[in-house]
Amino acid sequence: MIQTKLKGMGVALITPFKEDESVDYDALMRLVDYLLQNNADFLCVLGTTAETPTLTEDEKKTIKKMVIDRVNGRIPILLGVGGNNTRAIVETLKNDDFTGVDAILSVVPYYNKPSQEGIYQHYKAISEATELPIVLYNVPGRTGVNMTAETTLRIARNFSNVIAIKEASGNITQMDDIIKNKPDNFNVISGDDGITFPLITLGAVGVISVIGNAFPREFSRMTRLALQGDFANALTIHHRFTELFDLLFVDGNPAGVKSMLNAMGMIENKLRLPLVPTRITTFEAIRKVLNELNIKC
Repeated sequence: MIQTKLKGMGVALITPFKEDESVDYDALMRLVDYLLQNNADFLCVLGTTAETPTLTEDEKKTIKKMVIDRVNGRIPILLGVGGNNTRAIVETLKNDDFTGVDAILSVVPYYNKPSQEGIYQHYKAISEATELPIVLYNVPGRTGVNMTAETTLRIARNFSNVIAIKEASGNITQMDDIIKNKPDNFNVISGDDGITFPLITLGAVGVISVIGNAFPREFSRMTRLALQGDFANALTIHHRFTELFDLLFVDGNPAGVKSMLNAMGMIENKLRLPLVPTRITTFEAIRKVLNELNIKC
């Protein structure tokens, strides 16, 4: 069952760009190799962290194919297939080639702010359009609407191919409610690096991580230790990264992690508008923490 595979540390894969803002496919492949070699448990491809809204359809198809080919079945691929046009998502699910994709990640519709019933009907249509496993994604800070625990549980109980939720509401009580009352075949995955440790202690099965792009070995170790119940050693690693968690998002995502990867010599520090790189003060603060963590930069 795919539920058992989408556990541990998944990485929300970034999209490296060259100085001319074209996709740096060579850097992307190096990053995928780095993640495979350093214990990433699965990859989330073409999510928000990939700057997907600024990618062309051809770029997205190329990224999808190249990553799937490079991974070659070694770890699961979770592919972002979301939006605020339900009919368009349904058509995509019915017509696109999903060979090599293990599950899809589909965000709560953004901008048009549907009601809870609208959210439910949106996911009902998606569930009925595909046999692929579906991971819900609740991130009200980006979408403008929160999917409540009640709606999440209703979807989880009614649609067997909805197997998990990436929860990034920031509401621990809501997440705990889902974990407490969920069906056995449904998992909760942290959508926020900074609360991964406490959420696992409540019963979450892992994280879809941004910082994992830069520190896959360290962050996957923290995640695995927590899942094994070794909370003392997991907490030690968690606390090593506390300052970086804050720096990661102070200038927006993925600006923070791209500056980390740039400081580590892995990519150009380039984003596509409307996103811009971190401020110099943030970049220097990140370099200082990386040096303290004995990371080459």
